[in-house]
Formats: sequence, C-alpha cells, structure tokens
Amino acid sequence: MATLLLWFVLAPFLFVSATSNTQTTVKVTNNPADELVAMLNSNRTAHKGSTLNDNPGLACIALQYIKAYQGKCDVVGGPKAEKPADSEFANTFAPNCDVVASSIAQITGRLLGCQSKYVQPSEVFSGILMKNSKSLDILYSKNHTEVGAAVSGSDGGSPYFWCVLFSNGKNNASFLFDGGVAKISKPGCFSGANDECSSADKLSQTRHLWAYAIIALIAMAYAFGL
Repeated sequence: MATLLLWFVLAPFLFVSATSNTQTTVKVTNNPADELVAMLNSNRTAHKGSTLNDNPGLACIALQYIKAYQGKCDVVGGPKAEKPADSEFANTFAPNCDVVASSIAQITGRLLGCQSKYVQPSEVFSGILMKNSKSLDILYSKNHTEVGAAVSGSDGGSPYFWCVLFSNGKNNASFLFDGGVAKISKPGCFSGANDECSSADKLSQTRHLWAYAIIALIAMAYAFGL
C-alpha cells in the first residue's frame, strides 16, 4: 500500500519534470521582449509602416533605462511622471551595456509602462503601452528605423517595468557592442539578445515543482518508515 501511494505521489512530479526538461531542449528563445517587438512591428506594417530593426544594443539601453527607476513604479506616467536624464544614456547606460558611446544614435521615441503584476506581452502592448493617441503617434512615427524592448521586475519581482526605445540609427552602425557581443544583464531581459527571460509564469511553475518534490519526500519517508 505504501509503495502504491508513493507511485501516485511521484508520478505527477516525474511527468512535470520530464515535460520541463523537454521544453528546455527546444531551441526557441522564450523572451517576452522579443515578442513585444514582433507585435510592434506587426502593428506598424498593418498600418502601412516600415518594419523596424530590432537592435540589441538599443534594447540593452532600454533595460538600463528601466533600472534607473530603482523600482519606483509610481513615477511612471501620470502627473508625477519622471524619466532618467538624457546624459545617462552615454554616461551610465552605454557603459553598463558595453555599448560604444560614439555609436549611440538619436532616441526618437520611448514607451514605458509599470504595474504590480506580470502579464503577457500582448496585454502589455494593448493595455499598458498603447493607452492613448500619443502612444500610437510614437508607434507609427516615420522617424524610427530601430527599436529595442526590455522587461524587468524589481530585484526579480514586482513591480514589473516594460520599456521600448526607438531610434533613427543606421542598421549595423548604431548602438554597437564593444567586441560585438551582447552583454547579458540580470534581472530582466532585452530583445535581440538571443537570451531567455524568466517570467512570472515560469516562477510559478518552479514553485509547483518544489511543492511536488516536498510531497514526494514526505511520501518516501512514510513508505520506508523513516
């Protein structure tokens, strides 16, 4: 009876673990910032606009832009809206990303959102970033040639910031990495870096796995009389 009980307890855990391991072998970048850029470009082309180049250097700058808020969600948007000083792009953001300062191009637009819980990129696009006509004007502007998006929680958790930066830089000539390789910065992730980004959903899955493991250990102790 104890052995049978142990099997029923362990089976779901083993199945979930196997599924998780299978998913990690699939070479598909699970990055909500990449998904957001895809939605932005899809929306632009649907309105007869051009597709923007996803520049990982600009996207890394967007992640640093988020971190400059230091988790202060209440100063994003509204009457208390704030933004980092333009001087921080060259003095702080670029060095933190290993972006060559001389390759920084003009920022032609920015979209920023913050809220207490993590939501999917589709909801971020429609419900957080595209709230008014000004946001749409920024999205559809003909001045942009490049885009970079980033998402990050504060210390890996709530609140969650989303940032999109636009630029008029030239392809393969702006926001270049020193050495040509993207500098991955955690917590958070940015588009175009071929980097996977852990979301709230993944965190929830991990907690479920630990819950199964604890139950399994208790069952084993019971079965073997420990």
